[in-house]
Amino acid sequence: MSHANPGGEYPQYPYEPYGAPYGERPPPGHGYGYGYGYDHGPPFGPPPPRRDGVNAAALVALVLNLLAIVGCCNVLAIPGSILAGLALRAETPAKTRRDLLTWSWVLYGLGFALTIGVFFSLGANGYLDD
Repeated sequence: MSHANPGGEYPQYPYEPYGAPYGERPPPGHGYGYGYGYDHGPPFGPPPPRRDGVNAAALVALVLNLLAIVGCCNVLAIPGSILAGLALRAETPAKTRRDLLTWSWVLYGLGFALTIGVFFSLGANGYLDD
């Protein structure tokens, strides 16, 4: 059974009733694009592996510690940058990486607080006056 083409210009494909035998229908997934239908598998792959988030935080700690060394002459940022660099190494276990990163941030914070304290004490004693 086929429909007649009223315009006559384009060929009319035969009408396939619902439930037609397998050979008379297009294959599953036909015309729907990649990832749809039965022959392409699920449209989405497995979820990506979880990251522990230490790499981004260690990179930020390393950059800030290095900026504190150069910009503020922060002496405590030197071991902080070394610890952040060790936390970036791939062969370091995850627990050790988190501990190294924590100590890197602690040293950065202590050095920053020490720098602010030194400037306040210098200003309070009049050493920063012209």
